[in-house]
Amino acid sequence: MLKAKIHMATVTESNLEYEGSITIDEAVLKKAGILPYEQVMVSNLNNGERFETYAIPGKGGSGEICLNGPTARKGVVGDKVIIFCYGYFEDKRMKNFRPTILRLDPDNRIIKK
Repeated sequence: MLKAKIHMATVTESNLEYEGSITIDEAVLKKAGILPYEQVMVSNLNNGERFETYAIPGKGGSGEICLNGPTARKGVVGDKVIIFCYGYFEDKRMKNFRPTILRLDPDNRIIKK
């Protein structure tokens, strides 16, 4: 089930020399309810790439969205991405469950939850 979505994030950096993952502004991660090192799926609106990795927290309030390691080959600075986080839940919990969906502005600031 979809747990959280960060919609229209803008890639601010691409770091091929890092081990891997996607760095996301810590304030955005917390608001979305995504834990550090939790698995995420990323969909790049500019080139159609979809990939899985894990989230690591960047400096809070920085607006940072950085593709690290091999994921740096999946997009470039300025690309728009959607970040999805899925979870497994008991059926009884699903009746009233709603995922957290954040929309970001071009500077990766939350504009709508």
